[in-house]
Amino acid sequence: MSDAPNFLTPWLPEVADLHDPALSARLQQVLDNKTKPLGSLGQLESLALQLGQILGTEAPRLQAPQMLVCAADHGLAARGVSAYPSDVTWQMVENFLAGGAAVSVLARQHGLALTVVDCGVRHDFGPRPEAAPGAARLLVRKVGPGTADASAGPAMSEAECAQAVRQGREVVASLPGNVLLLGEMGIGNTSAASLLLAWCSGRPVAECTGRGTGLDVPGVARKVAVLEQVMARHADLRDPAQALAALGGFELATLVGAVLQASAERRVVLVDGFITTAAVMLACALVPTVRQRCVFAHQSGERGHALMLQQLQAQPLLSLGLRLGEGSGAALAWPLLQSACLVLAEMASFASAGVSQA
Repeated sequence: MSDAPNFLTPWLPEVADLHDPALSARLQQVLDNKTKPLGSLGQLESLALQLGQILGTEAPRLQAPQMLVCAADHGLAARGVSAYPSDVTWQMVENFLAGGAAVSVLARQHGLALTVVDCGVRHDFGPRPEAAPGAARLLVRKVGPGTADASAGPAMSEAECAQAVRQGREVVASLPGNVLLLGEMGIGNTSAASLLLAWCSGRPVAECTGRGTGLDVPGVARKVAVLEQVMARHADLRDPAQALAALGGFELATLVGAVLQASAERRVVLVDGFITTAAVMLACALVPTVRQRCVFAHQSGERGHALMLQQLQAQPLLSLGLRLGEGSGAALAWPLLQSACLVLAEMASFASAGVSQA
């Protein structure tokens, strides 16, 4: 845990250091004795090694993977930082629940349980029947009807931010399995992620800000101008908890809590794109050992994501030019995690296959 106390300190779990040289050596020996030239499976071998380290075994098994999509609205969206209106947030939540979104399709394809959390959508979804097997379910953990406009003051109060983090922890604690895949939805949330990247990295806002939902060049320029005003308004932020409250969103804070809980439970955390990586970046700033549990699915097409991955010293598994969010990239990368575990468990060794070793 970070040594500097802040208002989130009471909600931060202990996340043990996974450094275990003996286990790492055993995993590497298993990989090196498979029927292949040394290192010939490239990044898949690094992934297998990491999964074994996270789960604490030479034979890691991925169980009951959970896709968690956190949704909320942003007051800053009223400043025209997105190509879409805020109503798209709740409409897309309905699309998730109806099974029509990209992440819905991919979750079905790969057998991923999909939970959508209303963290602060400006819409009342009303009572929902229990989700049918294989369908998405909705959890209402609304902190408020969207955040405040961060250009006029903090997006969240400290109490609201702490509530969202706590609820993220509680949601994950209620889920089965040992893998958490991260997703999100929220018109305006690329702006929040860009602001958090600028604060964490010290880079100019313009370097951290991209097209988001598809802004044209003048639209990006307007977005940058608004975000520069926000950063000037909050120039005195001292710690990551303050930055999350002032610049973030209810879904981002909930994801921070989710990542903290998953890490404390020694789950694998499969990170999607720009927004979910921003949540991981803040979680790591609060509790650095969280980083050891994180697998980064892809490098998105959103400007700033490469900088964020660089900040976290992360090597993504895929680079497909994705910039959809929702958890779509995490779902696409999921089979690679399965393959890495199967290589450890089922691929023959030179000795068992009777193959001569150089």
